[in-house]
Amino acid sequence: MNKMRIIVSPDVKRKNRVPPGQTLTDDFPVLHYGTVPDIDITKWKFTINGLVDKEKVLGYEEFKALPKIKVHADIHCVTGWSRLDTYWEGVSTRVLQDIVGVKPEAKFVLVYGAKGFTTNLSLKEFFSDDVLFAMKFNDKVISLDHGFPVRLVVPRLYFWKSAKWVTGVKFLKKEKLGFWETHGYHAHGDPWKEERYS
Repeated sequence: MNKMRIIVSPDVKRKNRVPPGQTLTDDFPVLHYGTVPDIDITKWKFTINGLVDKEKVLGYEEFKALPKIKVHADIHCVTGWSRLDTYWEGVSTRVLQDIVGVKPEAKFVLVYGAKGFTTNLSLKEFFSDDVLFAMKFNDKVISLDHGFPVRLVVPRLYFWKSAKWVTGVKFLKKEKLGFWETHGYHAHGDPWKEERYS
């Protein structure tokens, strides 16, 4: 059996690991808009479409069987808290390239979640080494209020970019803003530049 690859997010290696305007916490606050969705794992699907060679829809067991990585990362919420040394386990976003073949004209992605939530990323950031579709947090299956069954984790951007309850990805030529981005949040969200709001 292959040993799982562990990736250390570059921000973990910073001398000062707390971005401006942030306060450290050992907690993991639960923040979301509206109620937590009901997830029927037998009906859950992960759809990959847009500018790809072949669209794909995966069920939970198919997704769960994909190769896994573990990421050591710090996380920073736009509301002002940061938590250091978190560990996430799941499927690297790069695996999607092998599954569907991403067309050269694709420059952005829109990640979809349950209840109509979306978030936007550049292709470069989406395919960064430390970005993954997490299924475990600190060696335990992610709880429903933190995004079960699959949560996108983008360690180097504010945590709203780490969409909960992910159901798919669409590859795009032009950027399309996600849910929070259309409600006043920054299109990019770099905590070191304090890109909180547009």
